[in-house]
Amino acid sequence: MRRQRKAKIVATLGPSSTTHEQIEALFRAGADIFRLNLSHGSHDDHRTRYEIIRTIEADLGRPIGVLVDLQGPKLRVGTFAEGAVQLKNGAKFRFDLDTAPGNDKRAPLPHPEILSALHPDTNLLLDDGKLRLKVLKCGNDFADCEVMVGGKLSDRKGVNVPDVVLPLSPLTRKDHADLTFGLDLGADWVALSFVQRPEDIAEARKLIQGRARIIAKLEKPAAIEHLQEIVDLSDAIMVARGDLGVEMPPEDVPSLQKRIIATCRRSGKPVVVATQMLDSMVQNPAPTRAEASDVATAVYDGADAVMLSAESASGQYPVEAVTMMNRIIERVERDPVYRRILEAQRPEPEATGNDAISAAAAQVAHTLSVAAIVTYTTLGSTGLRMARERPQVPILCMTSKEATARQLCLVWGIHCVISADLKRFSEMADKACRAAQREGFAKKGERLVITAGVPLGTPGSTNILRVAWIED
Repeated sequence: MRRQRKAKIVATLGPSSTTHEQIEALFRAGADIFRLNLSHGSHDDHRTRYEIIRTIEADLGRPIGVLVDLQGPKLRVGTFAEGAVQLKNGAKFRFDLDTAPGNDKRAPLPHPEILSALHPDTNLLLDDGKLRLKVLKCGNDFADCEVMVGGKLSDRKGVNVPDVVLPLSPLTRKDHADLTFGLDLGADWVALSFVQRPEDIAEARKLIQGRARIIAKLEKPAAIEHLQEIVDLSDAIMVARGDLGVEMPPEDVPSLQKRIIATCRRSGKPVVVATQMLDSMVQNPAPTRAEASDVATAVYDGADAVMLSAESASGQYPVEAVTMMNRIIERVERDPVYRRILEAQRPEPEATGNDAISAAAAQVAHTLSVAAIVTYTTLGSTGLRMARERPQVPILCMTSKEATARQLCLVWGIHCVISADLKRFSEMADKACRAAQREGFAKKGERLVITAGVPLGTPGSTNILRVAWIED
């Protein structure tokens, strides 16, 4: 099942995509990796979906990636005596630790870590940024505020504090339980929410212990201040534009998206653009033209993957949403402008043998008009560095490790094949040619560029480049 595109699609599963038939339809429509959002649904629900994914994988003979997305800390106001209050512009309002139901003068904020971190002039955003209050005076157990943008405030609405690095771990007690569940399930990727500092990634990595790769979700302005360090420590990045758009001015998000993608491209780390990409397709069978342009922009910028959330999880048209996203990506990648943009953005290779071989392979593939580049990889590093080059031809990645094949489903341009390790150097070209023919990437008389490492099977040892003819 070869895709006719290089950027990948992440589809979230939920009530609209929970049966074998529904999930297989999403995969056939173009989904490359499935997201299990642990903010919603029970462990039993997610286990059932995971088992269906693995059954489909076995039936169709294609590796499928699974991403487990942790909820992270959810900061919310308490309750109100009458369920809701109306806050007027210019009014004074207090948050405190008193658990008594709130009124139009005060409300409980059961998060002492927020109150202790505040300072005068801090902005508090409520209900996804619909209301904004400015702190006038504060202490360890209270914050007196002025309402800058008023509106209705009801029970347990979310609180965002964009101006402050909160003394919170991104992993709550629930996240610890969910992480154990996801790792035991066999997740290939773990998405970490509420990342603020590089130390947050280090904390998660100690717990995961190499059992899955880490995606850092960038949804806090504090994380942007440490962007390069977080990219360096993570295995991939997700641009979580919904939360960024709450905590930052909306006009800042597009340029920030481009900056994050460019940083990931230079570092050779996969980057996913997410949130509200085809949001109108939750209720409509076709997207708006602005949404189609939004998806296209992420692809033009060089993102490895674009993601569907409610569109595929709870929307009325999940398969249509994946199909539409697939069509948009294919159309962008046929545009000559797309190739010129990628060429202009190509980062300089680092001074390593792996990068030197990868850059040379991309150049040879272009000069000789080969059908595909075939890479042999153990843990995926060769495939990642090859994808960093954004070659014009597909990347056929040969690996003996099922986990590596599933993880690379997220990466631009890579089509993975699970194959036994090479035993002899003489097997390299023969196996590559047979796999390229079998997977529909090449035919008799065409050429391949092949990269591998000697000693065979040694991670990170790519040092061989060969051009091979397909003769039969």
